[in-house]
Amino acid sequence: MIDYFDKIFVRYDLRVSEKMPPVQPLSHDPALQEIIDSIVKGEPNDTAALVKYYLEMKDPMEIIDKALIPAMNYVSKLWEENVYYLPQTMNASDAMQIGLEICENKMGKAIEKKGLVITHTAEGDLHDLGQKIVNALLRAQGYEVLDLGNDVPVQSVVEAVKRYKPIMLTGTAGLTVNVDAFNRISGLLSREGIEIPFACGGGGGVSMELINFKLGVYGKDAKLAPPMAEDARSGLKWEEMKQKYSEGSMM
Repeated sequence: MIDYFDKIFVRYDLRVSEKMPPVQPLSHDPALQEIIDSIVKGEPNDTAALVKYYLEMKDPMEIIDKALIPAMNYVSKLWEENVYYLPQTMNASDAMQIGLEICENKMGKAIEKKGLVITHTAEGDLHDLGQKIVNALLRAQGYEVLDLGNDVPVQSVVEAVKRYKPIMLTGTAGLTVNVDAFNRISGLLSREGIEIPFACGGGGGVSMELINFKLGVYGKDAKLAPPMAEDARSGLKWEEMKQKYSEGSMM
């Protein structure tokens, strides 16, 4: 019986501790490395205290450019290599966001983001873990994320796109039946003359064959969100992205 439950209740924190190498030195400056370590370890309170302390002697942009961003780039790499799981990635993202807010408050303004991406989980779907991962990875790469939440009505998504004019829209879903919400969003946006890439992905119920509507780009994995945003930012059209990220092209 114990063996049976061991296969169900997996301690991902222990798996991480078994696989996790020492935090890679990313700075020759001990102060910046200390901030980096706190983010990689997912300790928001430590990050907040360290950033506040070192802001007394360092420029906010130095901390952002040489500690916060490199730390999250490293966390993104750990996620892609299956060293980190969702809890570790989210904790690190929270730590980075807190450090960023403190630095921005010190500067009196927000840093310039690469672009705005709107994310949501499909109408009828409450499972937003995939969306949270997408949010964390996009923010780690310097994008502003407008998170609409889960079970978002189709019309609300369309209105948000019209109002905020993102470079890309993303949608996640866990079940095949919820993919129709993406299709309806695409149709409404197209009728409005809005042709932004609409990256769609999610659980096993979402496949490339289902994302066959106008604007739709199939995202097989959350880690594709940042490169997709980079392509959208550089001006790649949704048709070009659809071809680039089709499963055949990615193999």
